[in-house]
Amino acid sequence: MKTTDITIRSIVALIFIYATTFNIYAQNTESAYFNDEYMYRFKMNPAIGNSRGFVSFPAIGNLDIALSGTAHLKNFIYNVDGRTTTFLNPQVSTSKFLNDLGSNSRLGTNLNVGILSAGFNAFGGYNTISISARGDVNLSLPKELFRLMKQGLQNDTYDISDVRANASAWAEIGLGHSRDINKRLRIGATLKILVGGGNVDAKFNKAKLNLGTDNWTAVTNATINASVKGLTYKTDTNSHTGHEYVSGADIDGTGINGFGTAFDLGAVYRLDKDWAFSASILDLGFISWSNNMVASTNGTQTFETDRYSFNVDNDKPNNFSDELDKMKDQLSALYELNDMGNRGSRTTALAATLNLGAEYTFPLYRKLKFGALSTTRINGSFTWTDFRLSANVAPCKVFSASAAAAYGTFGFSFGWILNVHVPGFNLFLATDHTPGKLAKQGVPLSSNANINFGLNIPFGH
Repeated sequence: MKTTDITIRSIVALIFIYATTFNIYAQNTESAYFNDEYMYRFKMNPAIGNSRGFVSFPAIGNLDIALSGTAHLKNFIYNVDGRTTTFLNPQVSTSKFLNDLGSNSRLGTNLNVGILSAGFNAFGGYNTISISARGDVNLSLPKELFRLMKQGLQNDTYDISDVRANASAWAEIGLGHSRDINKRLRIGATLKILVGGGNVDAKFNKAKLNLGTDNWTAVTNATINASVKGLTYKTDTNSHTGHEYVSGADIDGTGINGFGTAFDLGAVYRLDKDWAFSASILDLGFISWSNNMVASTNGTQTFETDRYSFNVDNDKPNNFSDELDKMKDQLSALYELNDMGNRGSRTTALAATLNLGAEYTFPLYRKLKFGALSTTRINGSFTWTDFRLSANVAPCKVFSASAAAAYGTFGFSFGWILNVHVPGFNLFLATDHTPGKLAKQGVPLSSNANINFGLNIPFGH
């Protein structure tokens, strides 16, 4: 049995760890959208068929190691007196730390680990079969939360409302087909059968803390929906208020916890021999989860106490720390959640992705193409956009390459792909976010960095 502490202090710690560490996942390289020999373009637009069939090497046909977000490692790591330290070091001023952050910090990964994929020409078009393990992880954090982390609890007012966290994991089996409708139009679709692993959605809608010298008041509103097989909440009782609250969670085993379906739809229109336009919408679907364990403040909750007042005698500089030591777990009363039990099944939609592309073949050297791709991931408060311009060249039959510059929600980036495709063997190395400056430990200081690698076996002509 695994026990997970989900008190507010643990949540803050996990947020910081997530913000400053790698996230490993596989996805589709947008910089390769216009590269004809990139075998996984059908993942970005199911109307795009490969010129040849292929079978992936298990688990490494499309492997990506990446970081992403609007909050970067350089925002949390500082050099003080020649030593690397975190923003919590007292020599790092609060104003300097907060000025380097935006009003809202977002962190997220779109996981898509290809277990096995294959494509082949048959039935009047191009067909694909893929088995994948997928997941979405997203966090949205207001600057005020980092001020609280930096300063600690002081006699002040804090508004850390609108903290969002969402995570989903599922497996999918995809069956795709694309074909030419006429000489100009090609369409495609992929049907996906989804098997749910788990979903957790946490919404800390309101957390307004007024920590006065003689009185503390907290107005909170929060709900956690957890659809994870075998999960039950642990509870404890606040010795001062007598209120029973959620102090953690037990997960007794794992397994299938839901089913769903989704579709990818796409089209490619060739205006003439030089211009082509494409559009696709991905992950139009849902998963119905088997259970929903709810922890909630049960609406807006107001908590008021005078037990946590401070003696601010300047002659006792350690008094504040002493008081914090005395409070210990009583601090969790500022954000106590009630165990609302299992509320039955619930259904959640997948985060859909919209791709719009335009491709131009250079008439003086037709092995050179230029592309423009707009990508929008539609996911509520976690929605993001990316606009990418690329140059794509295939100077010979066994090699092709692309280079792309992009700007979007996560700032500027530079991507590329190198693709070797000899008979019976395909190897590509790519990135959408070329790593910039590295820390001494070799970790990118920006949270936007990835490297994409794949081995596949092509066949046919």
